[in-house]
This record gives sequence, C-alpha cells and structure tokens, in this order.
Amino acid sequence: MSRNFYILAATLLFFALLSAAMSLLPSSFQPGLPANASLWRTGSLFLLLAGLAAALVGVMSHLFEQVDRRSEEARLAARRKRRGGERNG
Repeated sequence: MSRNFYILAATLLFFALLSAAMSLLPSSFQPGLPANASLWRTGSLFLLLAGLAAALVGVMSHLFEQVDRRSEEARLAARRKRRGGERNG
C-alpha cells in the first residue's frame, strides 16, 4: 500500500519540478501556455506540498504495516513458546 503513495509522491514532485522549470523559461518558449511565472510557481508550490503529503502518508503507512507485522510475529512466537512449555511440563 505504501508503494502506491511513494509512486504518487514521486509523480507529483516530478510535475512540481517541471512546473518550477516552466516559470524560469521566457514566454517565447511557451506558445499557448500561461506566460505568467507566478502562476507556474503557485502550481509548483501546490504540487510540491501535495507530493510531500503523499510521501508522509506513504512513510506512516509503511511504519504502521511494519508495527502490525512485528506485533503479529511476537504474538505467534509467544503462543508457540507457551504451547511448547505446556507439552514439556
């Protein structure tokens, strides 16, 4: 699940970089596109924030999956240990 968020974050951050680069180009290279650099910078900022938020969700999702996996493993290990002790005793 967290892999999907990482892919989304990478895509959004790529488009944020692309949008930031568009704000640096002169308007003659952008026929038919908005030539206002502040519009490209604003779009880049929103894409950057969305990408960082997706990365944060991905990291948190990965951490919670890891905690669930380890707690399940610990529970099963304790159960095996308890059952092994009952058979020997």
